[in-house]
Amino acid sequence: MKMKYLRVGKIASTHGIKGAVKVFPTTDYPERFEELKYVYLDKTDKLIINNVQYQKNMVILTFKEFNDINQVERLKGKELFIDESQRRKLPEDTYYIADIIGIDVYTDKDVYLGKVKDIIQTGPSEVYVIGNDEGKEYMIPSVKEFIPIIDIDNKRIVVKPIEGMIE
Repeated sequence: MKMKYLRVGKIASTHGIKGAVKVFPTTDYPERFEELKYVYLDKTDKLIINNVQYQKNMVILTFKEFNDINQVERLKGKELFIDESQRRKLPEDTYYIADIIGIDVYTDKDVYLGKVKDIIQTGPSEVYVIGNDEGKEYMIPSVKEFIPIIDIDNKRIVVKPIEGMIE
């Protein structure tokens, strides 16, 4: 079975001269990095986490594999992932983005709209981007009012659009 990865951050820049990197966290819980022993660089290279610090909205990481700025310079822009074994149990009505992408979306009148193609993180809430084979695309805010049912097990989302939302 193919391993499933979850993105937790993106390397923004180097930090200092001893091989640390500044990471923009793409998780709702940046302290999550303290619980991790390792991450995957672009879903391939496994990096062992040595140290975690915070600076404003960024996470500063050092890895066992690197101890010099010249070694981490090439990592700028790369994404960091965890594998499924490192998942945390989420609170009720909270989902991993990786579990939502690709799910079939229907209206409350059982009209098929397409699949979730992307999730735009807009701060406090998210917007689900739904696309179908005809090239139509819909953007639905991720709030209970518009998305009353998210059924991960059956890979089905039901949306309750207001007038003009899916035309």
